[in-house]
Amino acid sequence: MRSKKTPNRIIVPDSRYSSTLVAKMITGCMQAGRKNVATSIIYDALSHLKEKTKVNELTYLEEAIENVKPQMEVRSRRVGGASYQVPTPVRSERKQTVAIRWLIAAARERSNSQYHSFAEKLTAEIMDAHENAGNAIKKKLETHRMADANKAFSHLRW
Repeated sequence: MRSKKTPNRIIVPDSRYSSTLVAKMITGCMQAGRKNVATSIIYDALSHLKEKTKVNELTYLEEAIENVKPQMEVRSRRVGGASYQVPTPVRSERKQTVAIRWLIAAARERSNSQYHSFAEKLTAEIMDAHENAGNAIKKKLETHRMADANKAFSHLRW
């Protein structure tokens, strides 16, 4: 166990929307330290979102992420030589991080035939998540199903 709790980092809001959520999306999308590329991808995706939905893109994104946030997850707990999948509630800070991670991963898995850029894939995934569809929502439901199936081990929660 840790000797002391790690301090929470202060997330600097992004420059265009002044939103910490968009800043976290940029960081989650970034690969190999290429933040300018990730920033342009996220901004392109948000502009595509505004064109397609005709509503405020930030509130639309927040609603989509709210739909993807998991309530329960399973964690491995070792008891007497056996590992059990123990359902635990997800902390509020972790919910958003996991939702962003699942959204970006689901966008990366989309096929290339219909979309020309990653920004378009991300836009489509955000729109699906807003409508409670898509791979990110499927991942959330799968996680909830696993937690529900292992409810018998909930007494082992620490």
